[in-house]
Amino acid sequence: MTQTKKGNQWYFGMKAHTGTDTKNRTVHTVVATTASVHDSVVMEDLLHGGEESVYGDKAYADETRKRDFEERGIKWCVSRKAGRGHRLSEKDEGHNRRMSKTRAKGEHPFHVVKCLWGHRKARYRGITKNASQLFTLFSLANLYLVRKQLLHQPA
Repeated sequence: MTQTKKGNQWYFGMKAHTGTDTKNRTVHTVVATTASVHDSVVMEDLLHGGEESVYGDKAYADETRKRDFEERGIKWCVSRKAGRGHRLSEKDEGHNRRMSKTRAKGEHPFHVVKCLWGHRKARYRGITKNASQLFTLFSLANLYLVRKQLLHQPA
């Protein structure tokens, strides 16, 4: 694992990138990287191929990617980003607000793992062991998120 600096704050560790189904809030893909890897680098690894739409924060905003996805018939719902030194227009702010309601569903598994179960720090020194622990945690978070549907199914 490596270190990275954001502003004047140093961070050491790793990131968990997830691909989440917006209908039932479950995670279908987990990619673990070092802290210095930008989010947009692993975007293609998070997709499973059957997407109808793609949601993401402004870190994923890219015009060439947007064109590629729209040519494939996939709806591009990534938050819009203002140009350097400029503010977002009211139209773009409204778009980001509408998209954030759906994007928030992708944060629910993180809430389960980090807040309910208290997994906030990496436990092991290497990224491989931490990645396997993340896969297990997000698999269990999926079960936790759909527990009511599983309990109420007829036998």
